[in-house]
Amino acid sequence: MAKKKKFVCQECGAESVKWLGKCPTCGKWNTLVEEFVEEVEVNPKHALTTAYETPRRIAEVDLTELPRFSTGSGELDRVLGGGLIPGAIILIAGDPGVGKSSLTLKICAYIAKNNRRVLYVTGEESSRQIRMRAERLNALADELFICAENNLERINQHVEKVKPELLIVDSIQTIYKSDIESAPGSVSQVRECSAALMRLSKSHAVTTFIIGHVTKDGNLAGPRVLEHIVDTVLFFEGERSADFRVLRAIKNRFGATSEIGLFEMRDSGLVDVPDASKLFLPDKADDIGSVIVPTVEGTRPLLVEIQALVAPTPFMPPRRTSDSVDVKKIQLLLAVLEKRLHLAIGSCDVYMKTAGGIKIDEPATDLPMTVALASSFANRKLLPQCVIFGEVGLSGEIRAVSKARQRVDESVRMGFTNIILPKKNFAEISKSPPNVNLLPVENLRDALKISMPRVKEASE
Repeated sequence: MAKKKKFVCQECGAESVKWLGKCPTCGKWNTLVEEFVEEVEVNPKHALTTAYETPRRIAEVDLTELPRFSTGSGELDRVLGGGLIPGAIILIAGDPGVGKSSLTLKICAYIAKNNRRVLYVTGEESSRQIRMRAERLNALADELFICAENNLERINQHVEKVKPELLIVDSIQTIYKSDIESAPGSVSQVRECSAALMRLSKSHAVTTFIIGHVTKDGNLAGPRVLEHIVDTVLFFEGERSADFRVLRAIKNRFGATSEIGLFEMRDSGLVDVPDASKLFLPDKADDIGSVIVPTVEGTRPLLVEIQALVAPTPFMPPRRTSDSVDVKKIQLLLAVLEKRLHLAIGSCDVYMKTAGGIKIDEPATDLPMTVALASSFANRKLLPQCVIFGEVGLSGEIRAVSKARQRVDESVRMGFTNIILPKKNFAEISKSPPNVNLLPVENLRDALKISMPRVKEASE
């Protein structure tokens, strides 16, 4: 067969007939690598299924042969939309050491203990290393098979022999096809191996977990086509030094992408955290620049602490730093404070973070972020036992947000007695909870008066 030479960008997957110092697609330097591919004719083996299927009405498609089954983790089931589906292919990615292999191994053990055959293929570790981790995680099961293999053709043979209902590939960057000359982890290898695993999963109705690496920028390594091939993309968030992890669905063909799963890292591996609000609440509330916001992730209300530090600086331009909140939103809120309330805050350094570094990005966090900035700037404590939510407009008005009732109920459950909320949301709540003060506000000036009752307006 004739071999074709091409140059492939290892960042975005763009192809070129000649070498270029800078990729014309993504703009990265020195990322084009020479690869050889064999020109082959279209083969029936590339079909998604081995059986011939004729067109039929969508209402006639039978779903009884695709029942969901649990992973043993309530948090993961929530993110997936209710559990695993036969034939689904799921990509799970995250920083090294965040807990990808530990979580998938516990899933394997649970499913294997429920009389479902599981095959764990590792390309990074030996079988003995997997056995050692399984003993530590109490993940030994008779129906759990492990294999240290990098060659895709041999993996296909193992699947044909073992006939598993769940397949784990750890990781896709270590798997290679022998008819592709480029190294494992290259764009061509990742693309072709992922497509082959997708065909294998669909044709055999095998649920497949693919573990993927990330780049130093935190993005998924490999070509973007990898995300298009799979049915679900899960991404781990959280620092390795912290005890908890956030699992977020970036793409999900079988459920919502707004759900998150919360886990705590222990000696026995990742453990579900069903009551997440307790995890993110501070031991000491009502500190200067510290505000509690009831955010909603999917269907789950979650109380999170937002901290702001505003400090004068002689250097220009001043810094705007945050690893969990969009810096552009901070700049917008600072402009509103300076323009509408005449606070000379624009020349100060601003640092903002959330509890544990959890990333939040919804309109309801505008008002608590603004109050936290004003509290730190004025060096004043806030109203005791207070939570705040609402969207801030450019003219300083406070706009209503969605799911206000859920936010109020979660705040009451956690023992907060003062709730500052938009006036329109207050009108939607038919009955006020007992022993709780609902404090509606129309504009930012009123919100600061209520949240810092002993502080005169900065503009006076």
